[in-house]
Amino acid sequence: MASRAKISIIGGGGNVGASCALWASVKELGDIVAVDIPQAEGVVKGRMLDLVQAMSMERSDSGVLGTTDYADIAGSDVVVVTAGLPRKPGMSRDDLIKTNVAIVKSVSENIAKHAPEAIVIIVSNPLDAMVYTAWKATGFPTHRIIGQAGCLDVARYKAFIAMETGFSTEDINALLLGGHGDDMVPLPRYTNIAGIPVSQFISDERLNEIVERAKKGGGEIVQLMGTSAYYAPAYGTIEMVEAIVKDKKRILPCASYCDGEFGINGLFVGVPSVLGAKGVEKVLEIDLNDDEKALLKASADHVAELVDVVKNLEPSLA
Repeated sequence: MASRAKISIIGGGGNVGASCALWASVKELGDIVAVDIPQAEGVVKGRMLDLVQAMSMERSDSGVLGTTDYADIAGSDVVVVTAGLPRKPGMSRDDLIKTNVAIVKSVSENIAKHAPEAIVIIVSNPLDAMVYTAWKATGFPTHRIIGQAGCLDVARYKAFIAMETGFSTEDINALLLGGHGDDMVPLPRYTNIAGIPVSQFISDERLNEIVERAKKGGGEIVQLMGTSAYYAPAYGTIEMVEAIVKDKKRILPCASYCDGEFGINGLFVGVPSVLGAKGVEKVLEIDLNDDEKALLKASADHVAELVDVVKNLEPSLA
C-alpha cells in the first residue's frame, strides 16, 4: 500500500497556514507538517496540538506536527507557502512586496534544500510576484511552482452570485483569469448556473457590480476585520493540494507559468490549469474576445512590472 501524502505548510502558525492544516486534516489528505519561525514556536506547536485534539473528534488520522525545523519537511509531496506579512487596512498587495520577497526567497531556498522533489503552492502576497520569486529561488521546473489566487477569486465570485440569485453554489460554474485582486479578468461568458448562462438570471449591469466586488473581496474583508482573509484562501489552496495528491486532473484557475499561451511569455499568470500528480500538467487556452484579450494583456503587463520590482530588489532572482 502506498504511503500517505506528506503536506508541509510554511507559515503554519498563522491564520492562513493553520486554516490550511485544518482543511487538509478534515479531508484527511495526508500527514501535515506546519513550520513557522522560532519566535512563533509556541504558537505553531500549540495550534497544531489543538488541531490534533479536534481531529480525534473528526475521526481523522492525519498526522499533524508543529515545528520550527525545516528538516521536518523532508519527503514532502506538496509544500504550501503562506509565510509573509498579511495586508493591513490601507495597504495594497504591492506594498507588501519589499518585505515579502525577502521572506519568500529564504523560505524557497529552504524548500529546495530539504524537499527538492516537492510541488510548491504559493499563497503569499503579492501573489504573482511571489510565485516568480519562489521559482527563481528554488530552481524548480515551472510545472512544480503554482500560485493560489484564482481558486479564491472564483470562490468569491460564485459566492456573490449565489447570494444574488438564491441558487446553490454547487450549480454555479465560473472562470476568472489574470492577476490576483484588481487585475483579475472576469469572464461572464463562461459563467453559468447549472449550464444556463448567468445572463438569464442577472443583468449585465448587476453582474459587473458583482465582478467588482469579487475583485475587491480581499480588501473588503481587511476593512471589516483589520487583517487578511484566511478561511477562503486556505480552502482554495487545499482544493489545489487535493487535486495534486489525488491526481484528480482538475481544471482550476491557478497562477501558472505561461510559455506562449494567451500570448504571454515567461510569467506566472492566472490561467485555467490542469492539476495532477505532476503539478501543472497543462495550461488550457480558451477563446477570448478582443475585450477579454485586452484585459488579460493589461493584467499580464502588471505582473511583469511586479517581477521587474523583484529583480531590482533581489538581483540574484533576475
